[in-house]
This record gives sequence, structure tokens and C-alpha cells, in this order.
Amino acid sequence: MEHNYTYIPYKETGCFSKLASDYTSDHTLLSLFYQFSPDAEGVENAISERRNFPTNRSVLVDTLTRQYSEFDTTEAVKQNIQLLLNENTFTVTTAHQPNLMTGYLYFIYKILHAIKLAEQLNVTHPDKKFVPVYYMGSEDNDLEELGTFKFRGDRYTWDGGGQKGAVGRMSTASLKPLMQQLSRYWGPPGADAEALQKLITTAYQKHSTMGSATRYLVNELFGKYGLVIVDPDDAALKRTYIPVMEDELLNSPSIALAQSQTALLEKDYKSQLFPRPINLFYLRDGLRERIERHQDTWVVLNTEFTFSRKSLLTELHEHPERFSPNVVLRPAFQCTILPDVVFIGGGAEVAYWLQLKTVFRHHNVFYPAILLRQSVLWLSAQQSDLRKKTGLSISEMFRPEHDLINDYIAAHSDKDWHTSIESADITKLMQHLEERATTIDATLSASVKAASTAMLKKLTALEKKMLRSEKRNHRVHIDRISRMKAAIFPGNSLQERTDNFLELYLDQGPSFIDTIYAGIDPLTPAFMVIE
Repeated sequence: MEHNYTYIPYKETGCFSKLASDYTSDHTLLSLFYQFSPDAEGVENAISERRNFPTNRSVLVDTLTRQYSEFDTTEAVKQNIQLLLNENTFTVTTAHQPNLMTGYLYFIYKILHAIKLAEQLNVTHPDKKFVPVYYMGSEDNDLEELGTFKFRGDRYTWDGGGQKGAVGRMSTASLKPLMQQLSRYWGPPGADAEALQKLITTAYQKHSTMGSATRYLVNELFGKYGLVIVDPDDAALKRTYIPVMEDELLNSPSIALAQSQTALLEKDYKSQLFPRPINLFYLRDGLRERIERHQDTWVVLNTEFTFSRKSLLTELHEHPERFSPNVVLRPAFQCTILPDVVFIGGGAEVAYWLQLKTVFRHHNVFYPAILLRQSVLWLSAQQSDLRKKTGLSISEMFRPEHDLINDYIAAHSDKDWHTSIESADITKLMQHLEERATTIDATLSASVKAASTAMLKKLTALEKKMLRSEKRNHRVHIDRISRMKAAIFPGNSLQERTDNFLELYLDQGPSFIDTIYAGIDPLTPAFMVIE
């Protein structure tokens, strides 16, 4: 099937935050907050600088080999894992939690962006190797977000069967009723439906935890591209981060470092980061709670766990897996265990990474180039046909619905419902009347202004009534515009933030991933529309 690709600058879509729009249209506005510019030159500079920051590659490869031992993967993945032992191999990383069924479509897009950029860098730097990595945020405990997805208009929610703590450690046993409910809607019958049902069933019923289920699912979808999946909830990996975690527990440097950047950022943008005095959680099975310091005692909130300085350090050094970095320290942990040159994230991720340059610098951790992930809108044949019937271009369909309708009426109506001329005449008349009235009594000015405001208000209301009547005269085309917006932007949101990959798989088969991959332009900041 042939597909057309259209690329629209993020700023022109009106769908992104001011920070994301500025970062992708004129990143120099944010130059205080990054080390390497989000473009080809910045990536080149990051590659050159990365050699000055060593990674414990043997620990990384040993950990990945162990984590992959529970299932088969492709030769491409196996080769990439072994390549990580070499000093001239670097990683292009994206990160996301182990959302049920991958959550929203942008989960797929950010991984494909990392894969495509790694491939491009392998071509432009034949003397080096670049490995795409999915860093699984398995320690996140927001089950309300991670346990929800939409399929064919219905919302599915998993409550974890009462489990608490890190979602990646949660048992998948209680997913069985949801899986049975979902299985009723596979279709239409055929090879793609059967393959998808087998994929999902194997992932969530043959793997005991959400972390292992997600690893299997992502590996099945992207293993052929050589994507490497790393689960940071691992004692060996966290042992390499002990110096940073010890500094945080004893000295709390991160809060001041992050707040200094946040204060600068908040002059023009919305903050995405709110540091605490200690930016670590205490982690055990069924438990992930904040750590607070009360003078010479460290307390795990909502538990009976307390530590003295000596017992805390003993716990950290003997069980580093029991300490979990929050959003302030997680990025530096990622760049400690991985030889990253690029991190690819969504708008909110880019925003909080830009608040962390000082934290990286304090701990002497490499701060990579940060790229906004590729956003994608997929138009089905029916949606594409509907768009064409409206006469709107692909870029125009991003505009607000009321603007599209008003512009259509203005272009196609032979009636004049505007009252701007009359408003100007009334304003001029009432100004003249006010001048006359105040010569009689200065206090009459307020009465004239009130009368003027009331008349202009009634005139505006009349204009709206005339416009509504004219819209009814063009209701066929206006309804078409409304149906198009509702179909392409469900719930007045982006498709990638509401829909799940299951529907694309059933409609296009597994080749839908290849279609997206083919169109991604990893160093051109633009919204990609596939039609």
C-alpha cells in the first residue's frame, strides 16, 4: 500500500507547548539549558565529547545478557549488546514506563525515532557504532496511568489486583479477566488478528511480571531493528550509581541545583520538574516510598523503615537495588549506565531534562544532546477521503474547528453578517453624544458609556445569531469539517496521545511499523502526517 508523508513544523500545528515550539523552531532561545544543540551539529559535538565520560561497559553487557536470557531475540539485538563492550559504540536512547499494551501511540513513535537516528549515525560514522536503546521505566508506580489504554473507542483499565509499588515488578496474573474481555474484539479474522492475539497473549500470560511482559512485547515489535531494552531496576546497574545516591542521601545537592535552572526556565516557560530535598525512593516488592531526612534519621514515608547514617550507608552499599531515583536523578542514572550521545523524549521530558544540566555537571555525568521525539498522525483511507472532501490541506486541518468553519463561511457566503461597520458607527456616534452630554453635566459621561457598551453587546449578539443562521445554510460542508476534526483529533487531542497501536496493527498488519519507520526524519523537527 502506498503512503504519502507530509512534514509540518511543530510550531505551525498549535499542538505543542511554548517550550517545545521554541526548542524546535529557534533552540537558541533555550541555549542556557542544554549542552548540545538539538540538530545535526549538536549531535556531532555530543559524539566527540562522549569519549571523555567512561561507562562501565562490562557491567552493562553482563546485565543485558542476563536480562535477555529468559527469551530468544534476534541476531541484530545480540550483536548490538556485544558491540556495547567497545569504546567506539554509543547509544541513542528513549525512555518510557512499561505501560499496559504500550499505552499510547507515541510509545511506538519515540522508539522508532531512536532506531532511525541510530541507523543514520551508523551510515554517517562508519568508524563508530550506534545502538538504539529503550530504557524501561519499570520503577514507576503510577498504575492509574500505566494500567490504562484505549482500544476501538473503549477504555481499558487494570487496577493491578491490589498490588502496590513499582509497576515493572507487578504480577501479570490479575490481567486475565481484562485479556478475556479484550479477546472478544480481535478482528476482522485473519492472519494479522491471529498474530496480534498470540503476541499479546504470550506477553501477558506467559510472562510473570509487567517488566518481563513489556520486554517481550517490545522485543517482538522492534527486535529486527536491533533495539536493545534495558531494565534499570537491577542491583548491578545501581551499584555503579552508588556515589551519586550517597551524595543525595547525605548532602541533598540536587534540590538547589535543579531549582536554580527551574527559576531561570520559569521566566518564560512552564516548569515540569519539582525537586525534593532527597530525590530517591525506597524500593522493595510492593513498596516505593519517598525518603525524608529528619536531622540524623532517615525515614521511609508510610512505613516503619528508619535508618541512622551508618545503617543507611550499609543498606545502600549492600542493597543498591532498594534505592530508586526519581525524575530529578533518573536521567543522570540513565547516562551513567549507558554511553548515550542522544536522548529522545516527548515535550514534557525535554522540558525536565533542560532543567537538569547543573545536576549532571555536579555529578560529572555526560549530558547528551536532547531531541524532541517525532510526532505522527496516521490518516486512514476514510479519514484521508474526508479531509479531501473538506478541501483543506493537511496543514490546515490542524487549525481550530471554529476558525475553519468561519473561514469557510467567509469564503463561500454571499451574505454579510458582520457588524464591524455598524459597531464603528455606534462608537463614533456615542463618543459625539458623550461630548454633548458632558457639556451639560459631567456626571452623564458614565451613563453614555454604559449605554454604548450595552448597544455594542447587543450588536455582537445579533452578529452571532446571523452567523449561526448562515452556518445552517452551509450545514453539509460544516458537518463535514466537524466530522473530520472529530475523527482525526479524537477528544480534541492528538491521535498519538489517545489511541493504541492495536488498531493500526489490525488494520495494517505488522508492516505499519515499517511504514512509520520509513517516514521518520530523525534530525528534522517536524510533525509527520502519514496518509
